[in-house]
Amino acid sequence: MKRILLALLLLIIVVPAVIIGAEFIDHYDAESAATASAPPAPATERQVARGAYLARAGDCMACHTARGGQPYAGGRAISTPFGTMYAPNITADKETGLGSWSANDFWRALHHGKSKDGSFLYPAFPYTNYTKITREDSDALFAYMQTVTPVRQPSQEHALRFPYNNRILLAGWRALYFTPGAYRADSAQSVEWNRGAYLVQGLGHCSACHTTRNAFGATVAKSDLGGGLIPIMNWYAPSLTSDAEAGLGNWELQHITALLKTGVSPRSTVFGPMAEVVSRSLQHLDDNDIQAMAVYLKSLPQNDPPPALDTPQPDKAAADRMMQAGAKIYEQHCAECHKADGKGNTAAYPPMSGNRALTMGSAVNPIRMVLNGGFPPSTEGNPRPYGMPPFGQMLNDQEVAAVVSYIRNSWDNRAGFVSPQEVNRHRSIPLD
Repeated sequence: MKRILLALLLLIIVVPAVIIGAEFIDHYDAESAATASAPPAPATERQVARGAYLARAGDCMACHTARGGQPYAGGRAISTPFGTMYAPNITADKETGLGSWSANDFWRALHHGKSKDGSFLYPAFPYTNYTKITREDSDALFAYMQTVTPVRQPSQEHALRFPYNNRILLAGWRALYFTPGAYRADSAQSVEWNRGAYLVQGLGHCSACHTTRNAFGATVAKSDLGGGLIPIMNWYAPSLTSDAEAGLGNWELQHITALLKTGVSPRSTVFGPMAEVVSRSLQHLDDNDIQAMAVYLKSLPQNDPPPALDTPQPDKAAADRMMQAGAKIYEQHCAECHKADGKGNTAAYPPMSGNRALTMGSAVNPIRMVLNGGFPPSTEGNPRPYGMPPFGQMLNDQEVAAVVSYIRNSWDNRAGFVSPQEVNRHRSIPLD
């Protein structure tokens, strides 16, 4: 109800902005079309190969392929706080995919967030990031998509609640939160840094997960890459601008590149949604692009404070009891792999001591790992990853809270305690 009232308030307040924004967008589109009115040259093999690479970099298949479905044929359900959205068919089928689109139509979708017929696209399609893509890369992507085997599969209508199923509201949303614009290189930075920034900000759309969203689903600019809970999935994408979380400012460059390319490094291991990103996208990028992304990420300012704790903290007596219980559970179930001193075996099992993934304000990620287990991605650099078994059937809520609290407050770690109620809340959340 609160979200509906906010949406109605948005409609009332921004009607003038809707009109002004729509006029601005239409003018911008007309101006862009005038500069790109000439038909593109026929695609070359090199351009198609480039487009295939860029599709990997953008992880396009992840959203546009349903489980067990044909590549890029759409149909994957994407849960949002506003209802369920269904990724469209982007194969080369002329009736249900992109086969009847032009390169200009495709550019309009990526750069302006508007479909072939001019209708506004919902920002679950991250055109707020893709707008930074160059026209050359957009054309290469389109050239590749035209080679994807056509699949006749009509795109499914989104199942959004009122009033979010009214696309006219997007005019106001765009006026407030979206300005089209390709990436502009920073002349004060190196070519490598700019390449990394282009990939992170644009095709990689890292801010889509690693940035807090407001009540209307827009990323909050002032906290760009500052961390955020991924809606519905309930995984916390940590801040990339805070040393208290996943900030990379004091990492060695080779450790960052290893994490991005293989999913494992001496400092950390990726799980959850990030494991899918590494598996389907990042491991397939060339080393120069991975290095460029690492250079850019390492350069980000590391000054964001850690987030507030998610749950009230126990008194000292209760905390001591929880630590004692957690120590016994850790010794029984965890120490064999992660070692009694919490240092782990970096070739297979990540360290517990000093692992910032465990000590953030939000404890949702370690809670879900204990409950559900998980694996880092299988990559060329880590083809047989060691996994974490699930303990959700073995341990009750109190026991999970105890062992997670123990891990977060032992060795070099100092973080908040976890409550059984918090564990119970996350126990009922589906994995996908």
